[in-house]
Amino acid sequence: MAERQGRSARVQARSDRQAIAAPFVLRRIASLSLIDPEAVAIIERNADRILDEIGMDFRDDPETLEIFRRAGARVDGERVRFDPGWCRDKIRTAPQVFTQHARNPARSVQIGGNAQLFCPSFGPPFVHDMENGRRYATMHDFRQITKLHYSLNAVNHSGGVVVEPVDLPVPVRHLHMAHSHLTLSDKPFMGAVTAPERAIDTIAMAKLAMGERFVDENCVLYSVVNTNAPLVMDQTMLWALKEYARAGQCTVVSPFVLGGAMSPVTVAATLAQVLAEVMASVALIQLIRPGAPAVFGTFFSPISLRTGAPTFGTPEGTQFQMCAKTLADRLGLPFHSVGALTASKVPDAQAGYESQSQLMGAVLAGVNFIIHATGCLEGLLTTGYEKIIMDADRCAAMARFAQGIDFGEAAQAMDAFAEIGPGGHFLGARHTRENFQSAFWMGDMSDNGTYEQWIAEGGQWQHERASARVRQILRDYEPPQIDVAVREALDDFVARRSHEITGEKA
Repeated sequence: MAERQGRSARVQARSDRQAIAAPFVLRRIASLSLIDPEAVAIIERNADRILDEIGMDFRDDPETLEIFRRAGARVDGERVRFDPGWCRDKIRTAPQVFTQHARNPARSVQIGGNAQLFCPSFGPPFVHDMENGRRYATMHDFRQITKLHYSLNAVNHSGGVVVEPVDLPVPVRHLHMAHSHLTLSDKPFMGAVTAPERAIDTIAMAKLAMGERFVDENCVLYSVVNTNAPLVMDQTMLWALKEYARAGQCTVVSPFVLGGAMSPVTVAATLAQVLAEVMASVALIQLIRPGAPAVFGTFFSPISLRTGAPTFGTPEGTQFQMCAKTLADRLGLPFHSVGALTASKVPDAQAGYESQSQLMGAVLAGVNFIIHATGCLEGLLTTGYEKIIMDADRCAAMARFAQGIDFGEAAQAMDAFAEIGPGGHFLGARHTRENFQSAFWMGDMSDNGTYEQWIAEGGQWQHERASARVRQILRDYEPPQIDVAVREALDDFVARRSHEITGEKA
């Protein structure tokens, strides 16, 4: 027991040293691109051809079609076609870098440039933990997972639908989710996109928490709309996009593509399709409100052509990211893409290597906003409690990697060479003593001791250590400070809107 407490104390000591963490990662390494200028020219030319010759459908929304028509696009029914270069010209007003402000200003994040963020998974209807197994998610799970992400320094964002709380009616879920993000965390969060009134409610709640004028003049919400690949934007996504654009809030256009089903079976063709969909949709944002923040997003996973099931951690997914980031840079837009995806059902070896493969690819590619960085199981059908902890540990390692190597005078350690000389060792050197706590990255979830020490400390597998860490974090959780009047206003808003929507008292 003493040995087990010793390891727990070491983990806690590391956490204490990281208690005041930077709100996002500033990359000091170059991005790795797999696309050369000749290939870029091919993809951009093909995207222009798709938009010019085939076009994109904007369905069930006459207002959007009229916006495009007035701006000079060619509208035929719900099909909109664009002259080569037309969309790119409209996109120029979107900012290359902007700030998403958090309720706590110290948690505000930079989107774009050399910033990199790690964000929770989005949308799973199930949760999994090693004690209770897989089950439908509830609002209790949503709150617990929000507390976990708030407490993990390696996670820079509170996320959005970290799980679907199926115990609440769909029309009011967004109210309780936004309320949780605003009260259980003070990190930035994502807005609801499943109906225009839900987007409006989210904006209203942000104004209650941060001030109406502040929200009118600043970006406080980061929201993802998905195209219906290939080449369709439906009414639900259009309405959410328009609400956030009018409010000056960030909209990420992220085509959801399963390669082989929703795009052709090659990376090159999929890149052209995704670029076309993003350009047309971001052009719409800028037509609605020039200068509104917009982000180039991607979700690409090949499917198994034997079974039709999505695959994760594959070479093609990483190749795609390392090309799409270059296309986003050429548009002058921040880049949003996926992180630690896995098809594994439990936090096992498959989950580890698939997730790490995709996460490392995102970091190398220079993705600015890495969504699904923590918690993914079962191809995003499930969020795993232990998986959140294990993934956050890898995010911390990737953050250290992205910050590059220190070549400053202290890091050169010339005094240490002079002190030790040939044949000595550096364990007792002054340079080592001054730097040993921060010299090398040390993860909380990996056990680097001897086999005998591991046995003495209980012989726990990693998922068991992660389970213990979940319990510890939730036991020690303390909510962030919030003004009493703001909290009461948010409570009242949720109660009033719930009654208006359902006719029942909250």
